[in-house]
Amino acid sequence: MRSDTIIRLENVWKVYRMGAVEVPALRGLDLEIKKGEFVAVMGPSGSGKSTAMNMIGCLDIPTKGRIFLEGKDISHLSESDLAQIRGKKIGFIFQQFNLISTLTALENIMLPMTFQNIPGYKRKEKAIELLNLVELGDRITHKPNELSGGQQQRVAIARALANDPEVILADEPTGNLDSKTGGIVMEFLKKMHNTQCKTIVMVTHDPNVAEHAERVELLRDGVIVSTRKGKKHEHDENSTCKVRIKKKNNDQKTKGGLRK
Repeated sequence: MRSDTIIRLENVWKVYRMGAVEVPALRGLDLEIKKGEFVAVMGPSGSGKSTAMNMIGCLDIPTKGRIFLEGKDISHLSESDLAQIRGKKIGFIFQQFNLISTLTALENIMLPMTFQNIPGYKRKEKAIELLNLVELGDRITHKPNELSGGQQQRVAIARALANDPEVILADEPTGNLDSKTGGIVMEFLKKMHNTQCKTIVMVTHDPNVAEHAERVELLRDGVIVSTRKGKKHEHDENSTCKVRIKKKNNDQKTKGGLRK
């Protein structure tokens, strides 16, 4: 496996049993995602997009095949081990926002850090920083029902960044938004990718949304049937993010060589 690969799925199958009937959602899926990439997984309803997201996000384990996260085989870990990985390595953005209605924007963002035993004052500092990052610093005390759909999704993006995860998984992040608001949310995702070099994997059925990604993987019947570049992504192989990651990897190799 290449050193710049952060996620790899090898011949992944997921078969659901419904009584005596077996329903394969994934049928030998192969997918490799490099550090700092922005990848869209696209496909029609029933193509296996959500199941693939569950595999990448450590929400489920495969019936057959292997899944690697940063070189570690996570295919058959226990639920408690998967939960630890999810908390530290992966941030989730959902179509339904999944904000807690009784908590303020600030408290919603602080919540994931609570489970990582981060002190209260640090949680608050980081949450305020993230709200400012998504341009909602003036909505700290607002609860979800006091925010627009686009604002709620931006809070959800900030929450996904709370524990500084390696990977952001976005499941239909614009699905409940109008096209204008969805465009604003996509610009924020691209900003996270370009400024923080986050690896983003986005599931969508919308071809216009998929074009914001660097790479588009088309899923059908549980396998990848085509791969292409996203048309709207402005950065190529010499993008700032890729250069920074490449430089970091080279620096680490150099330091390793010096130690020897």
